[in-house]
Amino acid sequence: MANTVIEIIRSGAADANVLGAPGRPYLTYGGLLDHVEATISGLNARGIGRNDRIAIVLPNGPEMASAFLSIAAGATTAPLNPGYTEQEFDFYLSDLNAKALMVEKGSSSPALAVAKQRNIPVLEIEWAETDPAGTFSFVGDASGEPTANGGYGEAEDGGLVLHTSGTTSRPKIVPLTQANLCASAEHIKAALRLQPEDRCLNIMPLFHIHGLIAAMMSSVRAGASIFCSPGFNALSFFSWVAEAGPTWYTAVPTMHQVILTRAGRNQEIIDNAKIRLVRSSSASLPPQVMAELEEAFGCPVIEAYGMTEAAHQMASNPLPDAPRKPGSVGIAAGPEVAIMANDSGTLLPSGDIGEIVIKGPNVFTAYEANPEANAEAFTDGWFRTGDQGVIDAEGYISLTGRLKEIINRGGEKISPREVDEILMDHPAVQQVVTFAMPHDKLGEEVAAVVVLRDGESAEEKEIREFAGTRLADFKVPKKIIFMDEIPKGATGKLQRIGLAEKLGLV
Repeated sequence: MANTVIEIIRSGAADANVLGAPGRPYLTYGGLLDHVEATISGLNARGIGRNDRIAIVLPNGPEMASAFLSIAAGATTAPLNPGYTEQEFDFYLSDLNAKALMVEKGSSSPALAVAKQRNIPVLEIEWAETDPAGTFSFVGDASGEPTANGGYGEAEDGGLVLHTSGTTSRPKIVPLTQANLCASAEHIKAALRLQPEDRCLNIMPLFHIHGLIAAMMSSVRAGASIFCSPGFNALSFFSWVAEAGPTWYTAVPTMHQVILTRAGRNQEIIDNAKIRLVRSSSASLPPQVMAELEEAFGCPVIEAYGMTEAAHQMASNPLPDAPRKPGSVGIAAGPEVAIMANDSGTLLPSGDIGEIVIKGPNVFTAYEANPEANAEAFTDGWFRTGDQGVIDAEGYISLTGRLKEIINRGGEKISPREVDEILMDHPAVQQVVTFAMPHDKLGEEVAAVVVLRDGESAEEKEIREFAGTRLADFKVPKKIIFMDEIPKGATGKLQRIGLAEKLGLV
């Protein structure tokens, strides 16, 4: 089993394609290896070596993919959302203690002003559209002292550092070793039975663990290829399918739902495609959406369960002929998964609801410089995910919600996901996000944002009455807000925490 990023990159045949992009020639594994070697030599000549952190602020695409792989092989990558404000860049670049910032030539990113103010060296890269996808070169000659800590990284060296989403408090630093990344890539490759002939269409942002590991690194581990889109775009998705000929793609549920709205008018492209599976992760996939996706694409939809602290994947529904259970995130697919009592810290038997806990080779060991968070996060070697769930007798895991997202209405605990799934059964409803809004007497009350299907109409009273036939009265949303689009975070995930404030309900 591979334990370092360079071993992962060596998985593919030298003449096999690895990275592609719209309108670009493919880069082969042999070409990628040459590129990685040249990039690491360039970094080492500029005084950057193993465990030095490079913040990457690049647009989605093959250069971002190869920058991640190249830097992770010989230093530590810290991909940042290019959409951050100057204030956000200031926080992240400082908190990461970045040794350098990588941007494309001509970048106007606010990160550059922060780097100048903080004396962080800037590494500019450039490429031509006629070059094989993913190849780039440094702008300018190396300056400074070459590092003595050069070459390829080892298993316990840092490969990737990310922050938790930090919806309600200061984001925490999650350092992941090369071995963590490789283990997760291996687990995803095995769960999806990826082969060299597979091709992933990547529409996930490459500053997010889902895109980096699930789409890209698992494919590289399999010796397969990745077609790198410039970022999710529903209008372009099916033209990319036609150009790339992918065998699979992975996305968050909100992306799948947007794709579904255009699937009917692109049936010929779908019929000509050889897509053998669709993967969903990073948020709960409503069973109704799973059924619609399987009907549209004529292939199994595999819901998986991941988080940053596990280098992404923890569980996955298996491929046929094993059963897939709609509403479940599947069986353990890499680390050990158990259910722990919230109060006592004891492990619970199947069928009991509690906190989902994990341990294994893909799981990080500690948040950086945060002993208080670590004391709360680990019990007897198990990492506490903060998710509530249950494991059935066959080992299938079902999530009942984030512990922090559970709505506490006068002592009654309500899972937002349960309400989502009931409202999604209304024929006029396309998307739902249920969340807590403050209440002066009960503490919290149930609210929901609803997006209606094209051409459909419904009133708040009608949807509340529909919910009342399936839910106990205290679970029925007391307020329903109709919107054209669900409010989402930068990675496309629904954000329940803080939504009441964002919508002016506080």
